[in-house]
Amino acid sequence: MLISQFFENQEIFITGGSGFIGKGLIEKILRSCPNVGAVYVLLRPKKGKNIEDRLNDILNSQLFERLRQEQPQNLKKVHAIAGDCSELGLGISEFDLIRLKNVNIIYHSAASVRFDDPLRDAILMNTRGTYELIKIAENLKHLKVFIHVSTTYCYPNRRVVGEQFYPSYADWRTTIKLAETYNTEMLNVFNLKYGDFQPNTYTFTKSLAEQIIKEYKDRLPLVIFRPSIVVSSIIDPVPGWVDNFNGPIGMLVACGIGIFRTSYGEPNIISDFVPVDIVVRAMLIATYRKGNENRDKDASKLEVVNCAASKICPITTGEVIEIGKKVIKETPFEKTLWVPDGSITRCPVWNFIRFFTLQILVAIFADFALRFTNTKPFLLKLQRRIYAATLALHYFVTTEWDFKNDNFYELNSFVPESEVDKFGFLQYRDLDYEQFFRKGIRGARVFLLNEPPTCSQGALTRMKIYKALHFLFKLIGSVLILRFVANFIYYKFFTTVI
Repeated sequence: MLISQFFENQEIFITGGSGFIGKGLIEKILRSCPNVGAVYVLLRPKKGKNIEDRLNDILNSQLFERLRQEQPQNLKKVHAIAGDCSELGLGISEFDLIRLKNVNIIYHSAASVRFDDPLRDAILMNTRGTYELIKIAENLKHLKVFIHVSTTYCYPNRRVVGEQFYPSYADWRTTIKLAETYNTEMLNVFNLKYGDFQPNTYTFTKSLAEQIIKEYKDRLPLVIFRPSIVVSSIIDPVPGWVDNFNGPIGMLVACGIGIFRTSYGEPNIISDFVPVDIVVRAMLIATYRKGNENRDKDASKLEVVNCAASKICPITTGEVIEIGKKVIKETPFEKTLWVPDGSITRCPVWNFIRFFTLQILVAIFADFALRFTNTKPFLLKLQRRIYAATLALHYFVTTEWDFKNDNFYELNSFVPESEVDKFGFLQYRDLDYEQFFRKGIRGARVFLLNEPPTCSQGALTRMKIYKALHFLFKLIGSVLILRFVANFIYYKFFTTVI
């Protein structure tokens, strides 16, 4: 059976459909599995928009342009379900539960990925939300596969993470009860101690969610799917598609605009990046394999998949920064404010000095100048957010993990030969990172900054001016420093002798 045939007439329920992976998953299913029955997407009203408006915004986005041209009729197969993963029963009405009664496949990708979420909020969303969906799944008589999207970083104290279950940091039932009983302030008091000093509430609550999956894995057709750092697409539906500033693309955009010039970390750390379309393809293959387990006597039981790619094509964080600076200098953004520069340093003191002088002071002067042009100052506020983000990511940019992923590699062998181009992923193992990040930066230009796909002559001219001024300022700074050092040596030694 072909993968596309497996999805024929299947009804799919997706949580997190408005997220990065969720949107890519919806688009891929509709385009590569054209005979799918229906796709239900859990959404909640947000920013004054109801769920239908939000669904229309997703389907009308640039991501679905290829689908609108090739198979526009499939867009009618997507239906919004009102709900919220932080509520009991996911906030789904009885009427909508009846609509979901024939669901065959569940993808649970909804989660709060903010590292600074209060413990209570993260528990209700990431841990209890998983349990509430499990309870719904138990009543679905036609359920074939339940894919729970986790993260390779949910056991951050383990430097080697296998495709297996690990002991819990806490009891998930007790943790949910605590969140339901006590308020945010009370839980924040013992956050670190109760969370076994994990770097953030996201990894802690995602690890608890895995314990729920472990408990129910023999009662439901469950698979834990752990992506590493998800980045822009290689090919599907277009090269370079991205919808958020998280991860290395956000870092490159900030560097490219000229507002991010220093970071405290280990430049030689191999960071594990996996393109979003590889994640989506692997999820669909895992679904296909899990759904066929009962009919294939030779298939081993699939439970955990580490979707990580550093062993295929490793790259260090420092190399990413250097590639980004090179590419953006050649094709600058329209919004670039200064020459992309800076680097990662292992010294926290030197990082703070650079952050204060090259980012904070510059932001203060720039915001002061903006007031004279009747433009609302924003750079200092933005620098605060950048600083908070770098603090949250510090643990992850100074630590290297070894993600074992034999199950992930093996998935590719289940792709029928006629569908390798459509669902296979190991053909992209020899990834040219410079070309990949060129496409990623181009995607950020189009999908995040709303700029034309190619830079204008004006942007190139401004970059030449910025480079000249940058060289001039560095020259003046070097002269001033040398003069200060020379005066210090003269007055310290020669005047004393005289």
